[in-house]
Amino acid sequence: MEWKLFADLAEHAGDRHVTVDVDPGETVGVALDALFEDRPALADRVLDDDGELRSQINVLRNGKDVKSQEDGLETELEAGDELALFPPVSGG
Repeated sequence: MEWKLFADLAEHAGDRHVTVDVDPGETVGVALDALFEDRPALADRVLDDDGELRSQINVLRNGKDVKSQEDGLETELEAGDELALFPPVSGG
């Protein structure tokens, strides 16, 4: 599975695209854990002091925010899924 990282998250990870060894049938949360194992500096930016996902971080699967889906981070992955992490975005 490949993660696409945007804005400062790509800087923390050292790349805009990071491939993790996660199979279809695993969950978005497992893929997120695999990302943090591979890129620990990213975890500091994305997780709070309790190890929970910061509320302002958006986790997308196929363009949809998994936090707003019924299963959240427990959403099962399918072959060809596109995963992405977005930091908070503000404009002006």
